[in-house]
Amino acid sequence: MARHWWKALAILLLIYVIIAGFTIRIPIIGTNGQSSRGLFFHVPMWICMYTMFTISVVNSLLYLSKYDLKRDVYASSAARVGAFFGVLGFATGSLWATYTWGGTLTDDPKQICTAIAILIYMAYLVLRISIHDIDKRARISAVFNIFAFALLIPLTYIIPRMVDSLHPGSASTPGFASKDTDGGMKLVLYPAFIGWTLLSVWIYSLLVRYKKLELKNIFK
Repeated sequence: MARHWWKALAILLLIYVIIAGFTIRIPIIGTNGQSSRGLFFHVPMWICMYTMFTISVVNSLLYLSKYDLKRDVYASSAARVGAFFGVLGFATGSLWATYTWGGTLTDDPKQICTAIAILIYMAYLVLRISIHDIDKRARISAVFNIFAFALLIPLTYIIPRMVDSLHPGSASTPGFASKDTDGGMKLVLYPAFIGWTLLSVWIYSLLVRYKKLELKNIFK
């Protein structure tokens, strides 16, 4: 039971984040208004996505070095969870944009590039379904996964910082300053990072266990 302490911590942190995220006093800045509460949910989703996609590409690299099918299971499971949190991050960001930018889907470069990055990972998951030979699927998927991760960082971080964007931290829009995220918001934001990340790891561990049971003839 003691080894599951982090799961209890994830539940407690997320309960705190959800309650505090909707009830604490936040600074009203420009057109953001109360929609700034989206910070407690939108940004942590990206942290979860990056964490899972990193776990995924590391295991793809390890698979290609030893052709251990367990690494393929770890890589594909992490990619699934990462894509799930990527969709959640895009959805929460689009909801935020609806109230601050006046449109759910806009021509903002970061929103467009992020959508492309998520679609690339969706293509990775579709590719896996289309190949029935398990060894061939693992090899091709591992190469595609490395390609997807190589595009992820430029699409979601580098390019949006080089062009004009409504997102904070772009070429024309300053990043969050201390006055934008006061101490009260940080008391919720930082636990949100930990809580959502632990939840993503929890989901990932469950998915890995399920896939191992599904492929128990291989993983004896």
